Amino acid sequence: MATTNKYQDVLKQYNTELKDADITARVQDIIAKKFAANNTTDVYKKLYTCIDLTTLNTTDTREDVWRFTEKVNAFEGTFPDISNVAAICVYPNFAETVKEALTAQNVKIACVSGGFPTSQTFPEVKVAETALAVANGADEIDIVLNLGLFLEENYEETCEEIDELKHACRDAHLKVILETGALKTASSIMKASVLSLYSGADFLKTSTGKVYEGATLEAAYVMCTAIKEYHAKTGRKVGFKASGGIATTEDAVKYYTVVKEVLGDGWCNNELFRIGASRLASNLLDSIK
Repeated sequence: MATTNKYQDVLKQYNTELKDADITARVQDIIAKKFAANNTTDVYKKLYTCIDLTTLNTTDTREDVWRFTEKVNAFEGTFPDISNVAAICVYPNFAETVKEALTAQNVKIACVSGGFPTSQTFPEVKVAETALAVANGADEIDIVLNLGLFLEENYEETCEEIDELKHACRDAHLKVILETGALKTASSIMKASVLSLYSGADFLKTSTGKVYEGATLEAAYVMCTAIKEYHAKTGRKVGFKASGGIATTEDAVKYYTVVKEVLGDGWCNNELFRIGASRLASNLLDSIK
């Protein structure tokens, strides 16, 4: 019981009793007042460099992933004033393919892992999959929070699993996907954020984009608030990634606006802010042109 209390004690340090209507009102106020100032070509260029360019199709082949990577290579130097995407995100069995094909500078290899997208498999399988992805070249690992454990308030196992996967990552960054569409309420999203942060997450990510509703600005606001409070308490900077249904330039600028207002300019770079997307890159380039 004492161990369980440890996690309850952590949650008590934060205001987790949030009202959804309040969060919606705050987000609407931020967008109404700040969106226009961020809706600029310079921000579009910055956003391009924050993309985790993603292919997570059931039909992906090694050849598909190779061609996908070559498109990122081909972008290198095409626009002198626009840096490349932050990362290429694939299933773990394609990490080696990306590593072999990738010639673009400063582009990371990200892999989903841990029984993605449901997180419903044995912990030992999750650890093995993560370790293999890293061994095959992954710089970043995206796992899904074990929602079954979290929703039954088994916080000890929830957090221990994240901690084990963080250990399996070695030097790779760990992104924890909260699947906010399943968590539904601001209160649940806050609790999941806090527990993930204290379990070693290097990034909090909204969604898989596979099963439930994708990213929302309200979820982003709550998660960024948790990151801000965690940083104030510990001094440790954790990143934020929005994912699931973000395709238009306008959508991307809105998420950027929320991150900037809640976390500040220090988070407005691809070290601490990412957008997982497949269609956004071409739309941003069209907007820039």
